[in-house]
Amino acid sequence: MAAMTAVARRTALVLGASGGIGGAVARALRDAGWTVRALKRGLASESEHRDGLHWLRGDALVADDVQRAAQGCSVIVHAVNPPGYRRWSELVLPMLDNTIAAAKARGATVVLPGTVYNFGPDAMPHPTEDSPQRPVTRKGAIRVEMERRLQEGAERGDFRAVILRAGDFFGPGAANSWFSQGLVTPGKPVTRIQQAGTDGVGHQWAYLPDVATAMAALIERCDRLPAFARFHFAGHWDADGRQMAEAIRRIVQRRTGVQARITRFPWWAVRLAQPVVPLFREVAEMRYLWREPLRMGEARLTAELADIGGVPHTPLDVAIERTLEALGCLPAVQASATFNRSSAAAGVRSGHPA
Repeated sequence: MAAMTAVARRTALVLGASGGIGGAVARALRDAGWTVRALKRGLASESEHRDGLHWLRGDALVADDVQRAAQGCSVIVHAVNPPGYRRWSELVLPMLDNTIAAAKARGATVVLPGTVYNFGPDAMPHPTEDSPQRPVTRKGAIRVEMERRLQEGAERGDFRAVILRAGDFFGPGAANSWFSQGLVTPGKPVTRIQQAGTDGVGHQWAYLPDVATAMAALIERCDRLPAFARFHFAGHWDADGRQMAEAIRRIVQRRTGVQARITRFPWWAVRLAQPVVPLFREVAEMRYLWREPLRMGEARLTAELADIGGVPHTPLDVAIERTLEALGCLPAVQASATFNRSSAAAGVRSGHPA
């Protein structure tokens, strides 16, 4: 019985493991010795073991599927979202409610990858974890409600909850991201880089493997955190809105000799297509985050992870090079991979200023 209890204590269910952040957290937990279950629709069999994960056939929108998958789990990572921003108002909260019900039934900890959508212009430019949340978008309002439901349940003692908010993701596996869908074109050599922001306006980026490692570290210590704990992840700060694009161009030139052009993202086309392309309506709604700087500090996270060397932070050029290789925008060269590993080892544990 004691052995079974110990196994359950290090068993996690990851909802959204087929996606970017969910997959990265699942792998980080796996590598840390956790037993990881992942729910996936359309699986050919009831279950299968692949990549060190235990995949179960099921749907996060089906309460019984989530309850079944969560049996014996001490942690549920809620990293599932409707693809392409579609049907958020219909799907997001019901999925979370299923997670909450499963966590309540088992006294488990719910872990939520958070976003900056919660914050409106009044919280800019430096919102803290506890800043007022007055979003100006529909997705932001839903995100606020998600956190409210988690806080309410945690404060009642139904379960524990940990939220880690981060900026725009990039990195291997971050397919639905501004980096992969706005700045460059996956599967093609980089000859043009589209800059989404305004010159002089900073923007916050988060390298997916670093976020996942930080989240796994919080999960390891969730029993010693407050019942409802929120943290910010600083990641990489593009101070003038051009540093990310310039870094991509620098890496592409070093690797291929090509001098890529930096052009403006065609917001005008997004605006014109909004009436007929639902995705563009959702993209346009978030434009304010490219017009005004929002920078989250990570003093709270730094203090919490100080005993393990601080917050994971891969150097920007290493992170971008890995991302471009994963997207098929650069050839994967063994020498480059060796350079990346050694560079990351030197910088991955450097504390990032809050």
